[in-house]
Amino acid sequence: MHVNWGALASVFFIALVAVVVVTGMFAIGVRGLSARVAARDTGESGSAGLTTAMLCFGVCVVVVGYGIYLIVAA
Repeated sequence: MHVNWGALASVFFIALVAVVVVTGMFAIGVRGLSARVAARDTGESGSAGLTTAMLCFGVCVVVVGYGIYLIVAA
């Protein structure tokens, strides 16, 4: 039995980067929603926080969807 250590390391590091990106984008999205709520409490529109949140959550959906596509297509 032969293990391709290079491929295993590549998959590990790509998965690690994907986890960091998805977790970071989700955290920034939650922070954007929090900023929107805080702005709405002070009478401002809070559109910047909502825009940030929607973009970050969109990135999360794209990354997870692409991962599912790679699994199903293989």
